Parts: sequence; structure tokens; C-alpha cells
Amino acid sequence: MKLPFTMPASRSSRLVLAALAVLAVAGYFFIGRGNSLGATLAIVPGDFKEQVSVSGTVTAAQDVALGFAANGRISGTYATVGEHVEAGTVLAETENGDLVAALAQARANLASLQAGTRPEELAVAATAVTNAKAALVDAIQNAYTTGDDAVHNKSDVLFTNPRTSPKLSFSVTNSSLGMLVERERTAIEPVLADWALLVARLTNDNAIDSAKQAQVYLAQVSGLLADENGALNQGVPDQTTTAATLSSYGTTLATARTNVNTVATALTTAATALDAAQSTLTLKQAGPTVDAVAAQEALVRSAQAALAKTRVVAPFRGVVTRMDAKVGEIVAPTTSEISMQSDGIFQIETYVPEVTIARVAIGNPATTTLDAYGSSVAFPSVVIAVDPAETIKDGVPTYKTKLAFLSADPRIRSGMTANVVMETGVLHDAIVVPAGAVGVKDGVSYVSVVEHGAAAFRAVTTGPAPALGQVQILSGLSSGDVILLSPAP
Repeated sequence: MKLPFTMPASRSSRLVLAALAVLAVAGYFFIGRGNSLGATLAIVPGDFKEQVSVSGTVTAAQDVALGFAANGRISGTYATVGEHVEAGTVLAETENGDLVAALAQARANLASLQAGTRPEELAVAATAVTNAKAALVDAIQNAYTTGDDAVHNKSDVLFTNPRTSPKLSFSVTNSSLGMLVERERTAIEPVLADWALLVARLTNDNAIDSAKQAQVYLAQVSGLLADENGALNQGVPDQTTTAATLSSYGTTLATARTNVNTVATALTTAATALDAAQSTLTLKQAGPTVDAVAAQEALVRSAQAALAKTRVVAPFRGVVTRMDAKVGEIVAPTTSEISMQSDGIFQIETYVPEVTIARVAIGNPATTTLDAYGSSVAFPSVVIAVDPAETIKDGVPTYKTKLAFLSADPRIRSGMTANVVMETGVLHDAIVVPAGAVGVKDGVSYVSVVEHGAAAFRAVTTGPAPALGQVQILSGLSSGDVILLSPAP
């Protein structure tokens, strides 16, 4: 049993086939099973074509006025009056050098993304990682050398027996601080020994982990130097340690602290540089993401659309009947500069009611059937003109609309009655049902939903009909609901 409504329009031919298959199976199951309630339909949201259906008359070829889609200064005209041109021929264009360049750049960027990272770039990125590892190894070694020097060669002058039983060589006002420094000096000796072993085993491969440990060791050295400086500031001169000696200790200690701070910064910088180099290599190895390619493809389409607005293109094969466009002239979208007459291709003249004219635009594709050949023979066509002013037909405002057949066909003759279905858009993820499935009771639109083997009343909110014989349901139905094709009274 064939469902009396247009199938959903999908974004690709495969989705269309899938949708047809699903609905065909659903229709067989719910309609062919012999349900005593009558024919049913399972609700499946989808993409549905918006269509406008009208009748018209085939007419002989007529003039079509063409103009630019955007303001601009004409830079070239490429056809003369009486010249035959093919569909798609550029008849004239405005200044668009920047848009041509933008499109070329967008296409080049897309090609670069699709090609992926070149081997040469990967090699450069890999070399950068190797160099960054080597630099980090140098930074770790320098940090150890500087830390060891700061303790053994500079700050140890503050102690007696610094490596075995360190004691400050001067008195400190705060005795607790003095003892803390002596304990820290004792503790730093094995730290420096461990650090020396780490440096001895250091390689490019373990540089990252070694750098983290080196930063810990360096922080311990820095803490010792800071506490030593505090003790020195509270030092008390005596017969063995004069004020001048304490001052010289302070100078030496300040140099040690500066050196340690410098290598600490260098170590952090080297670690950060290696992390950045590795991230760059990883990104280049991964190549472009699907989203990045899709985004660049969108930029190409946008650039193409912007360029198209600067050109007047022949919508069909025909003869140029007017060429008022002149190089250097400033034009606006409201002005027609060029006219064409279709070459051996008939047109359709029809009148679209006011209620649906807002959905009709030049360029809308259409399917036309002729009474002479029946509804099974379809002729593709396209909307080429829509009158801006109304024409009253039987007291109803309508708008004269012209369509052109996309190709010449000897079967088409002037005066034939045409039935036109124009595609004006797509309703995405919509619920659309046959118009006969919706009833009205007490001013409320409703459908009959099959629940537990019985028909239940359910109020729905309807929207504009996307096509003849269809109704869009805005609310009241959900995916998976099953309704009667003829609502219960």
C-alpha cells in the first residue's frame, strides 16, 4: 500500500535510500498486518522537502532580465547582443580581484590540509625535539654543576667540617635558626650525591624525568642558601669571625644564590621548550582533523558564494537580447543590465498564491509534468523569475512566476497544461504526516494514536504544510508513536 505523502529529503542519496527502506518496512508492518483499527503509520522524524505545487501553461521562450547580486563597479562584459551562450557562461562581472585571491587561498589551504604534513616538515619537527632534549640535558648538567659549586665551594665557608659534622663558624642571634641551617647542610650532602648519580646516567631519552628530579634537588639547594643567608644576617662578629669576614661571606653567598636562580630558570625554560617541540611533532604526525577539513571546505564554499555575487551567469542556453552593462559602470542589485531569451527551450508561466510566495525564489529546482503525457513523465525545470507585484486572480492575490525547462525536448509544446512542484527548502528533523491523518474537533487539531491496541485522542499543533497532502506536526507527537491514517471521529 503506497503512503500518500512525499518521502523525506536527505542530505545524501544514501540517506534517501535508507529513509525509503525504513518507511517501506514500517508501512508494510503497520498497514499490511490487517489491524482492525485501520491503516497506521509509525512516526519517524526526518528531513522533508518543502514544496509548492501549482498549475501553469507552457509558453514560448521569453526574455529574462539578469542583474548583479551585489553592488560593484563593472570590470568586464563578455557577451554581445545576439550572441548564443551556454548555461553557466559568465556574461559580466564586477571588480573581484580580492575575492578571486581569497578563493584561491582557501582552495590552497584546503589542498594543504588534505595532503597532510609533508615528510620534510615531520623531519624538521623531529629534529627540533632531538635538539630540545639535548638542550635539556645540558641544562640539567649545568644545574648540578652550579648547585654543587654553590654548596661545596661557596656556602661551605660558613661551616667547620661542612661535609661530616657541619657547625657554623660564627655565632647567630637566633640559635634555632643556626641549628636548622646545620641540619640542612647535613641533609644536602646525600642529595648532591644522588644528583651526581642522576647526571652520570643522564641521556636524551630520560631527560624529561631527570629534569623533574633535578628541579627538586635544585629547590633543596636554594632553600639551604636562603636559610644560610638568614643566619648570616643574624651573625655576631667575634674574635675569630670579624664583621669584615661576615660581609665577605655575604658577598660569596649572594653570588651562589644568583647562580642557582639563573640555572633554575634555564632548566624550566629548557623543559618548556621540549614540551612545545614534542607537542608540535605530535600534531604534525596526527595530520588534519575531520573538523579542520570540514571547516576549510566551508571557507571554500563561502569564498565561492562571495565571488558568484560579482558575476552575472547565463541561467540557461540562449540568446543575449540586451547588454547595457558597461565597463566602469557602478551597478546595484536592484538594476537589470542584461537580458536573455531561452534558445529553443520552453518556459512555464504560473501564478503562485500569496500564502506560499514567500517560499519561492529564483533558482528553486522544480519538477514539471504535462497533462499530455501524464504524471509519470517528469521534466526538470527551474524558477527563473518571480514578479515583485501581485496579480489578482479570481479575487485572490497571486504572483506571476516563470520557470524554464532545463533542456529542450521535442515533446514539449506551447500551450500545454503544466503541473509544477517547486522545491523551496528542507524541514530538518521534522515530523510530517499525511494531511488526512489530522482531524479537527471543537477547533482543536488532533490525531488518533494507537495505544494498547486502541485509538486514543491526542491534540497536536500543526505548522505550514511542507508539500501538498502533508502536514507538519510541531508538537504532540514523538518518534515511535503510531497513528491512524484516518483519525477516529
